[in-house]
Amino acid sequence: MLIGELARASGVTIRALRYYEQQNLLQPERTPNGYRRYDSSAVTKVRNIRLLLSNGFTAQDVQGFLPCLDDGDVLLGPACPPSVEAVSRKVAALEERIAELSAVRDRLVEALAGNATPQRPGVAGQQKFRADLRP
Repeated sequence: MLIGELARASGVTIRALRYYEQQNLLQPERTPNGYRRYDSSAVTKVRNIRLLLSNGFTAQDVQGFLPCLDDGDVLLGPACPPSVEAVSRKVAALEERIAELSAVRDRLVEALAGNATPQRPGVAGQQKFRADLRP
C-alpha cells in the first residue's frame, strides 16, 4: 500500500508516517519512481507506534519495541522482552511523578484545613498560605 492508504488505514497523517520513517520506526520499500510502499503489517505497526507515543514513550523508547510492533496491541499483549526495560523505566518515572503530585495534594489539603475559617485573607493570610505550601 502507498503512504496515503496507510495513513487512512492506520488513522494517522502522512506527515506522522514520514516522521516515523525519519525516526527509523518504519522502513518502507521504495518503488522505482520513489514512492513509499508498505506491507499490510504496517497498519498494526503504526497503530502500536501511535499508542506508545500517546502513552508518553519517546521515539527513541519506541525503537526498543520494534521487534514487537507487528503483533496486536503492544501494551495489552504479552511482554516483549526487548521492551521490558523501557516499560520498567516508564513505570518508575510515573510512580515518582505520582508521589510528587500526592505530596503537593497533601500540602494543599493541609493548607486548606489550616485556613478553614471563611475570611477575606489580607497580605498576612496570603503569606501564611504560601508558607504552608512550601515543602
